[in-house]
Amino acid sequence: MSLLLAQAAVNDANIHFDKLYSYRIPAELAGRVFPGSMVLVPFGRGSKARMAVVLAVGEVDESDAPKGLKTLYDAAPEDARLTPDLLELVRFLKERTFCTWFEAVKAVIPYGAQYRPAVVDGRHVMQGRLTRSTERLYTLAGALPEKPKPGPRQLAAVAALQNGPLTARQLDEVGISRATLDGLVKKGVLTAAEQDKAIDLFAAIPFDPQPLELSPEQQQVFNDLLPNLEDARPHAALLHGVTGSGKTIVFLRLIQRTLELGRRALVLVPEISLTPQMIRRLKSTFGSRLAVQHSALNNTERLLQWRMIQQGNADIVVGTRSAVFAPLQNLGLIIMDEEQEHTYQSESAPRFDAHDVAKKRAVMENALLLFASATPLTETYHAAESGKLQLVQLTHRYGGRPLPSVDFIDMRAELAAGNPREVSVRLARELQENLDNGEQSILLLNRRGYRTIGMCTTCGHVLKCPNCSVPLVYHKPQQALLCHHCGHTVHPLPQTCPECGGKISYSGFGTQRVEEELAELLPGARILRMDQDSTFRKDAHETMLAQFARHEYDILLGTQMVAKGLDFEKVTLVGVLGIDSLLFGQGFRAYESVFSLITQVVGRGGRAALPGRALIQTSVPDHPVLQLAAAQDYKGFYREEITFRRFSLYPPFCSFVVVGFIGDQEGAVFIAAQRFGALLGQHAAQKPNIPLRILGPAPMNITMLNNKFRYKLTLKCRNDAAFRALLHETLDAYDAEKLPQKASVILDFNSDGDL
Repeated sequence: MSLLLAQAAVNDANIHFDKLYSYRIPAELAGRVFPGSMVLVPFGRGSKARMAVVLAVGEVDESDAPKGLKTLYDAAPEDARLTPDLLELVRFLKERTFCTWFEAVKAVIPYGAQYRPAVVDGRHVMQGRLTRSTERLYTLAGALPEKPKPGPRQLAAVAALQNGPLTARQLDEVGISRATLDGLVKKGVLTAAEQDKAIDLFAAIPFDPQPLELSPEQQQVFNDLLPNLEDARPHAALLHGVTGSGKTIVFLRLIQRTLELGRRALVLVPEISLTPQMIRRLKSTFGSRLAVQHSALNNTERLLQWRMIQQGNADIVVGTRSAVFAPLQNLGLIIMDEEQEHTYQSESAPRFDAHDVAKKRAVMENALLLFASATPLTETYHAAESGKLQLVQLTHRYGGRPLPSVDFIDMRAELAAGNPREVSVRLARELQENLDNGEQSILLLNRRGYRTIGMCTTCGHVLKCPNCSVPLVYHKPQQALLCHHCGHTVHPLPQTCPECGGKISYSGFGTQRVEEELAELLPGARILRMDQDSTFRKDAHETMLAQFARHEYDILLGTQMVAKGLDFEKVTLVGVLGIDSLLFGQGFRAYESVFSLITQVVGRGGRAALPGRALIQTSVPDHPVLQLAAAQDYKGFYREEITFRRFSLYPPFCSFVVVGFIGDQEGAVFIAAQRFGALLGQHAAQKPNIPLRILGPAPMNITMLNNKFRYKLTLKCRNDAAFRALLHETLDAYDAEKLPQKASVILDFNSDGDL
């Protein structure tokens, strides 16, 4: 006699126990369990109910079945099954990021589409994490009977439904009640059904398609990309265009052609703040078959948008990193705008890079993958120069407008002249000039809060978070110190040193402090601050940017969320503050990040008829990276950077993997990291053909986070199947010595040197 078995991976398994377990499929579930099915299984000694995902299904002879075989409790409906495409992405994440199976599942499908264990009438069953929001849909099924004579509301209901089905909400808006409708259902005049509630997140944006007029340079880029878009094979390209060159119009034309070919498009943006402008362009051009996926949606909205995509009702999806998993079928075009941004890399398991997932999807779907940026990643531009990607370029601003002029303000001279403020005299003067001319300004300061450090004037003690090895930041509205990592709060604001009783002096500056200075310097200015503190409310990004676009504010002050992708025709002045701390930051990408940030924010100015200018406040105005950024000279920067990368052996000339170790006792964590390095070296010695350099162990930049100590090994390697197999062997050896009890292991294949 044969048994039907499922091979399943369970939820909440750590990396060392994340394997496939065999379960008997009972007769009542025989037709409901397939690869990709979400199931409920008994696990462990107490047979506790756990969620699992099925990876394989097969028959075995009863005599060959494993001993102690357990039986599945329950299986999700068929429409909740991972499609073969999504299951392939789960396998890809598992293999490439060393996450667990279920961590990959949770990345691929939204929270609302997931299930949880429950007990109903003594039985273990699965329940949806989110009750699906449905609404009643009425359809005309027959004629109104002449007797008894129909009333005016019944006649109105039938008339309203002549052109097709409508929801109860739509009918209620024209004065037709639920009672009237249900009465007609009883008479057989209407039929009623429940459907997923449709939420039109973009109802306020009119469908107003305008002719897509391309400049000769844009038309040439489109013509160069078109053969690869129309070819039924996977292709990848880099669109390198200076800021303001009109990359978005090229995107729209490519999407238009993709839809004409009967295929679908995915548009990725790095920040939630960039989605409103992209949504507006896409909705006004292509209409309502547009879906969004990003973390600012609540769980219900995100689930309904996901269902819309899953059911084939969306032709275009726009979103942040997680949208790369959108279940779009027949995908013909993937656009990754501002591809240089670090936000495309996940900072929690699975630690994936959207670049890699997008490449995988392009291969799976035979699609064109288009990276786009004014400041591409060094690795991406190197791949394009090497012929691995098609390179297309926009070298001029749209409409022939000049790039903004850039000047430096030496903050050492400001201090010597007696100006203690964070806003220089010249920047204040030019902001006033913009106000007088009715023009707008954008100021970038990539530090939030009011004062960034509190220090004792007597003993030098710095007020730090007790849970994390970082200084606490003073936030004036709350009159409290906050930790930007764990949220720890100290209130009221300390005035004396806890070590010696001396006076605490607060220094450094963040967006709150600069906002206050601007209000003092420019009393009539309307200032809008955009940072993590001011944009926590739902739709805050969209609301604020719309207000600024309507010229309800004169100055937009913000962190890096205001630095890229935004397009305001009245902005003629851009100011950059506090850039020096980033210039001397850690990690091999420090210069690349500064160059990109300055180039991008400078490019926000002068995008319409009025010319733009930019002022950069710094103590090192002659620094070569700042000079190159001011000149918007990407190729000059790239030549310097690629030489440094080649000489120092950094990506793209090797892969860079950080192995993190996290635990309660600092000494034990260090010893565990040291032992892992030794084990890796021993296994690597047996495979001399695998290139590998092991650096460390060393403390991470933030050595303690949430009361956990953190150390790292840095590996310079070639990230291929052989290297990943070597890592698996080392992890198994680490587990065999019971070292996970001292420190858990995190692997990050996309880090610039820290976690």
